[in-house]
Amino acid sequence: MRIKLGISPCPNDTFMFYHLLNSHRFNSDLTMGDVEELNHKVLHHELDISKVSFYTAMQVMDHYALLDVGATLGKSCGPLLVARRNKSVKKLKDAKIGIPGRHTTAHLLFSLYAKNTGQKEFMPFNRIMLAVEQGLVDFGVIIHEGRFTYPHYGLTEVVDLGKWWEELSKMPLPLGGIIARRKIQDECIKEFTQALRDSISRAFSEREDHNAPMYCFIREHAQEMDMEVIKKHINLYVTDYSLSLGEVGRSAIEKLFSMAKEYKL
Repeated sequence: MRIKLGISPCPNDTFMFYHLLNSHRFNSDLTMGDVEELNHKVLHHELDISKVSFYTAMQVMDHYALLDVGATLGKSCGPLLVARRNKSVKKLKDAKIGIPGRHTTAHLLFSLYAKNTGQKEFMPFNRIMLAVEQGLVDFGVIIHEGRFTYPHYGLTEVVDLGKWWEELSKMPLPLGGIIARRKIQDECIKEFTQALRDSISRAFSEREDHNAPMYCFIREHAQEMDMEVIKKHINLYVTDYSLSLGEVGRSAIEKLFSMAKEYKL
């Protein structure tokens, strides 16, 4: 079976998938795009196996199943709400907020935090910090490498939405995961799950070898080329939960889904 596979170009995904993509264990047509692009493709059932935001995953569970491997889930890894230095969170209700995609977990978290207020401006994640700096929006919800580079734009953290979630739920934060179409044979999904787990384990074993070929692949696709930023990104977003969700990981995802339904989001 030939698989339509989707991953993002972010260092956490390229780190996890590098050895799988080079193992030739699967015949796959690869789509590499921003997670919101992948979200849209999954919502239209265009991909067989893909990385998606958990906010999107909850909307497609009739057609897709969540895999136990490849998740972005942990502590102190959530989106940040940032602003220019003269902005206060008290002004959120009447403000313009840059959001990295309608179907992202970042959008869901902000909506839960702000009780779905504010004028949302949806835009690619890599345009948000510049939009805040230039005054095109009042606040921005930033993800990925933005967590490490926003001070370069003269911005300040207003709220860490991940810490807010952790204090509220007492659980780690589920950001994104790997889902597979339910029509794929169980044996194929099991084989893919194990192949990805093996790929991540091997990447972990090579993590400190910055001359390893996988880092050429990671840097080729990363938004931020600085090796220290790439290392921080991988260390933050690829965790033990990426190898297996476990009971705690699954409980955190169920909590996020139930809160979204409770707030009609």
